[in-house]
Amino acid sequence: MTDAPAPGHDPHRAARKDDHVRLAEEQVNAGFHRNEFDDLTFVHHALGGVSAAEVDLSANVGPWRFATPFYVNGMTGGTDMTARINRDLAIAARETGMPMASGSTSVALDDPSTAAGFTVIREENPDGFVMANIGAGRSGDDARRAVDLLQADALQLHINAVQEIAMPEGGTNFSDWPRLVEEVVEASPVPVIAKEVGFGLSRSTLRTLNDLGVQFADVSGRGGTDFLSIENTRRAPEELIDYSILTGFGHSALACLLDAPATAPTLLASGGVRNPYDVVKALAAGARAVGVAGTFLKAVRDGGPDGVVRLVRAWEEQLRGILALLGAPTPVDLQRTDLIVRGGLAEFCRVRNIDLAALSNRSRRA
Repeated sequence: MTDAPAPGHDPHRAARKDDHVRLAEEQVNAGFHRNEFDDLTFVHHALGGVSAAEVDLSANVGPWRFATPFYVNGMTGGTDMTARINRDLAIAARETGMPMASGSTSVALDDPSTAAGFTVIREENPDGFVMANIGAGRSGDDARRAVDLLQADALQLHINAVQEIAMPEGGTNFSDWPRLVEEVVEASPVPVIAKEVGFGLSRSTLRTLNDLGVQFADVSGRGGTDFLSIENTRRAPEELIDYSILTGFGHSALACLLDAPATAPTLLASGGVRNPYDVVKALAAGARAVGVAGTFLKAVRDGGPDGVVRLVRAWEEQLRGILALLGAPTPVDLQRTDLIVRGGLAEFCRVRNIDLAALSNRSRRA
């Protein structure tokens, strides 16, 4: 996912894309482990529910209205294998109305011969909501070209410093990133969604993004696909460089959402989302929509587009039931529910002076 420009065809760069998918699949197939989504639950009000038939799952995100409160987050593209994955995910997105993001298009910007691995998304889903994706080290011109490549409705700008330091080919000059983020925001013909890649956006970072003109931010916390581990695995053992010492670095999506300042951009969330209940928790913690990657990658690899469609329909049915149980006719109404925070997430909140008692009594204030 590194974005250092490298004009022309680079077989090693293409192989890295396939490596990322293979190693991400290994993490998913190893099983979904406990993460901080398990530290959040709800106060149960037995007579506080509504009719599931009245629940509207559509999500309002800025000027957009998503058919589902979750979306396919940016994963991959640029090789034959990843083109097939993007094609199948795009078909599923078309059939369900679910938004979809591409993986980093930087390889296609530098090597147009790989563009088909991304343009297949728009070809299969001509009328859907599609997000292009580039990295924080790219220019405003790159932003325009990425949007044009996919005729995108929005541009994800991934911020992946932790991944870069572990990546064998990674760049480690992050000093220009704030300036380049601002340049991308000014140049992009569509709204920019700043996102991490699994290590979280802190309170300070969200304030900075807001100051730079970013309107939307996906906090993308730890607990899901671990790009530190992926890049560390790709290193040659004889280098004696082992970044596993940073295992667990960063913050979870829920920690970032609960810690977000009032001046934050409109918030999205991803990172470790395993099931519909995790989606509900992220929405209740302040996200307006929730990105899913590893779970959908497994579904598409196991069952193709139909497998993803079946999963999406099942999630929608479960979400209606859970929202009805919690007395929330719409996703945004979940922000009035009473939350109980435990474990490591509670410790984070205490250190950051987040009022846990207030979180558990939100319905009274509402």
